[in-house]
Parts: sequence; C-alpha cells; structure tokens
Amino acid sequence: MEATSLKPKEVERLLEAARAQFALADYALIFTAVRAGLRQGEIAALQWGDIQFGDREDDEDRYIVVQRNCDRRWSHKMLTPKNKKPRRVDISREVRRVLLQLRDDRLVKAFTEGKSDISDVLVFPSEAGTPIEMNNFSERVFKPLVSHAGLRQIRFHDLRHSYGSLLIQVGASLAYIRDQMGHSSIQVTVDVYGDLIPGANVAFVDKLDAATSPQESARQPQEGMPRKSGGFKEALSNDWLGGRDSNPDTQIQSLQSYR
Repeated sequence: MEATSLKPKEVERLLEAARAQFALADYALIFTAVRAGLRQGEIAALQWGDIQFGDREDDEDRYIVVQRNCDRRWSHKMLTPKNKKPRRVDISREVRRVLLQLRDDRLVKAFTEGKSDISDVLVFPSEAGTPIEMNNFSERVFKPLVSHAGLRQIRFHDLRHSYGSLLIQVGASLAYIRDQMGHSSIQVTVDVYGDLIPGANVAFVDKLDAATSPQESARQPQEGMPRKSGGFKEALSNDWLGGRDSNPDTQIQSLQSYR
C-alpha cells in the first residue's frame, strides 16, 4: 500500500480529537508518532532513559535517542534500529511538554510503588507492562480515532510519513529529514519526499523578487523611450520589428549610429 500523508489541518484535527477522547498515555503516543516520526517498533521500544528533556523548555538540548526496535515477529524481541545504529531525533517544545507530563505521572506512580528510577521503564507499555502491540493499538485506538475525527482512512505508519511531509513544508533540508527519520542514505529521503509537494520550491524564485526588483518609487519604463547601452544609441523601428523576418538584411540593423 502506497504511503500517504496528512495535511497540517488534518494533523491538527487528529490531535484535537485524540486529546478530547483519550487518556494522556494514548494521546502522547499518537502525538509522538506524528511529531517525532518514530517507527512503530521504535515507539514500542522507547524507554524513559532514551529521552533528553533539557533543563528547561527553551533548552535546545532536547531529543530522543532511538537505540532499540521492538520486533513483533520475534515475540517483541528488542533489536537494534533498522539501520543498525542509534540516532538522535530532535523533539519540539510541545513534544517535550507532552512527554514530560506523562513522565511526571509515571514517576508519581513509581514512587507509590517504592521505585525511584524509571529510566529503564517503557514509555508506552501494554497494561501488562510489556511492549505495546502496535497492530492492536492501531485497531483498538487509532482507526476509531481517524473515523471520529472525520479524516480519510490512513494507516498508523502514515503518521511517520506525515512527519516527513510536514518537515518538507516548513523548509527542512533533506539532510536533516534523513537524520530525523533514520534513512540509510539521503537518496532514500529524496526518493520518498523529493517530489512530495510539487511546486513547493517556487518560494525560492519568489524570493528573487524581493532581492532584485527595483523599488516601487523608481521611475517606470515608458513606451517609446529610446534605450541606452553604454555609448550606443539604439533606434528600434516598429516596422522593422513587426510581422517580418526580425533581420531582413544580412547586416545587423539595430545599431544605426555611434556617437
């Protein structure tokens, strides 16, 4: 099945519906999926010790270290990520805020159970404390949410694809998207996202207008005014330019005199 992506307004509707309908844990899982772009197995394997929150909200040192992948084909065995190496995934202030709220709730629960450290505890466990079964989550939580939000039918994996698409739309470089998504090469990123938004790069040529156009107050060119080029005076005849061979003679006719 071909990957699809949600538009910004669709993501907004999805998150609004999730926040209104679900408890914090399910909301945080969906929020992390669409706003950090983790693979399903990476979400299932995520532990609290993998998240660097930074000292404060405006601290740029906030990220997730993706270093495990939970493979449901092997009874949820913890494997290395898809590309066999850890990666750093930057998280936004809002992702930090949502995950921090969930972490604080989990810390309170851990303290009541006599625990003081949850760094090796799963962020999104099942009710039994084991890695969450993402297919089950998709059927039980995600698909009903999509329907409730009035969105077209998408797969849970499409949240990851939406994340890459949204990064493209806000101007992120393909190199940055490659690093965030954990692609094996930038060619993979180009193949997936390079032509995702036809015409998006027209903004770059529009910027030339601001950089090179004359000021509005400058004198506007007027019809019939002779054009000057250095020491040459160009005298152009409408008869010479109209309806015939633009150069009827064997000699160039545009330069009539030199002064």
